[in-house]
Amino acid sequence: VEMEKMKSGGTIESDSTTKTKKRKRGIVYLSNIAKYMTITKIRELFSVYGKVGRIYLQLAENEMERGSKPKKRKKMCVKLFTEGWVEFESKKVAKYVASTLNNAQISTRKKSKFYDVIWNIKYLPRFKWIHLSERLAYERAVRKQRLRTEIEQAKREASFFSQNVDRSRTLRKKQSQYGNSLFIPPMIKQRDTDAEIRSRKESEPTTTKDRTVFLKSLFG
Repeated sequence: VEMEKMKSGGTIESDSTTKTKKRKRGIVYLSNIAKYMTITKIRELFSVYGKVGRIYLQLAENEMERGSKPKKRKKMCVKLFTEGWVEFESKKVAKYVASTLNNAQISTRKKSKFYDVIWNIKYLPRFKWIHLSERLAYERAVRKQRLRTEIEQAKREASFFSQNVDRSRTLRKKQSQYGNSLFIPPMIKQRDTDAEIRSRKESEPTTTKDRTVFLKSLFG
């Protein structure tokens, strides 16, 4: 009886005696991505060497920030990527692509956008797509936490500013009711000068003499 088995790549192979062995996939790492390079273009270029599975390109930080903002108008823009991972259905093909294309020109046509750009490819042994998924999930969690922290900081700053505005408004209201300034400087007694002290001493005998004359006039 002929048995059929669906392989990981989606193709069906027949085996009349034993089950076919599952082919091991291989992943290559692209340390930089040329401008104007897209997932579609990478799949087109690498499919020449073998069947390509999943592809992931990491957006640049500014591209991620721009993508989170609401779009005001539709405009054709070039997305920039920093690195990428390409999965091949065959590990042998992945190794061959990494060893053959590394440090090679992406395109030999002079009119091509990639004429002066070279590949930087590395084969990742014992690396599976689940490892990449876990890393991306961790980075998303870190980015989300950082964004949450920035939002909380912005809220605290806005609250502090609002409180200061309210205090300033209350102070201006009180100033308009009680005058331009609520601060009344205290009265500070200053020390008498030497001239004032001498003048006071000179006037004392006269005052005493006048008092004696006044008492004599009262009691005879």
